[in-house]
Amino acid sequence: MSRLERKLSEPPLPMFEGAVPVTPVKQPSYIADHRKRLKERFAKGGADAIPDYELLELLLFQAIPRQDVKPLAHALIDKFDDFNGVLSADEARLTEVKGIGGGAVHALKLVEAAAQRLARAKVIDRDVISSWDQLIDYCHTRMAHKSIEQFRVLYLDRKNVLIADEAQSQGTVDHVPVYPREVLKRALELGASAIILVHNHPSGDPSPSTQDLDMTRQIDDGAQALGITLHDHLIIGKSKETSFRSEGYL
Repeated sequence: MSRLERKLSEPPLPMFEGAVPVTPVKQPSYIADHRKRLKERFAKGGADAIPDYELLELLLFQAIPRQDVKPLAHALIDKFDDFNGVLSADEARLTEVKGIGGGAVHALKLVEAAAQRLARAKVIDRDVISSWDQLIDYCHTRMAHKSIEQFRVLYLDRKNVLIADEAQSQGTVDHVPVYPREVLKRALELGASAIILVHNHPSGDPSPSTQDLDMTRQIDDGAQALGITLHDHLIIGKSKETSFRSEGYL
């Protein structure tokens, strides 16, 4: 063999001195088989065919391609109660779970944003009074699993079409400051004819407090003086809600 032939037959050298060629890590067969079976079950039966932790596994597959994510999915469900709780958890709390990195957090937050946008699309540019069930679903998607109280105001035009959905304030696990003057000032700025108040109770119990009742009366009195209708005040719990209108508080 000539000198040139020997040189051409030699394996290429690393681009940098000391560099070692990287051999792709093959996914263990038991992980690949498990993922395949899980994907097939989801394809045949949809989300109803699998429990929360397996739905979470399917999502984590996209962010963590070569690791058994079943223990991680269980750890997330244990910490945040259910699939919705995991999606809604703060990024800082998610990273408290060992094994959750930036890629997994990004995937979870992306799905949460998509769910909120899908729910909002069902109420935007529609008469929300005649789409009440969709409005309730939207409020639950947006607020039910938040770890702190948040107070939102839905501003409606004279046809009860949603003009704006705005977070007016955020508080603690059991209190949120509400400023009736700011709520009504913003309604005038937007030209709103009606409003719906919404806030969540992280405890899961949507029963109104004395402060909730007093604040609602203040806003209702001010709204009536301005010719603005307060349709309802909704308190969102984790699995149910309280409507002030339905309960006779308005």
